[in-house]
Amino acid sequence: MSTRDRALGALVYSTDGGRMCPGCRLPVATCICGAKARPVPGADGVVRVSRETQRRGGKTVTVVRGVDLDTESLATLGKRLRATCGAGGTVKDGVLEVQGDHCERVIEWLTRQGWKVKRSGG
Repeated sequence: MSTRDRALGALVYSTDGGRMCPGCRLPVATCICGAKARPVPGADGVVRVSRETQRRGGKTVTVVRGVDLDTESLATLGKRLRATCGAGGTVKDGVLEVQGDHCERVIEWLTRQGWKVKRSGG
């Protein structure tokens, strides 16, 4: 932390809420200043579904990339996918993650919803 930040009292981390947003000084998970400004990575019209285990302690996660929706619609789609698979998961930086190996079920469900879907990875 620089001397300037210390002089201004910039809170970077709090044990109460974790990482803090420097703009609105709220926890990053509930940040209001950048919620509408965060861009979703561009998509080419093809939704790619893959299975990953890297950086997850050996746990398998089904990853869905390339969905061209805004943040709120993406969160709603993620909730419906997790309910369909009967698993937990999250939405991070425009990428849907569903806990477990549910690639075939996710591909089938997204195809029925009208998305153009491809299996990526192994």
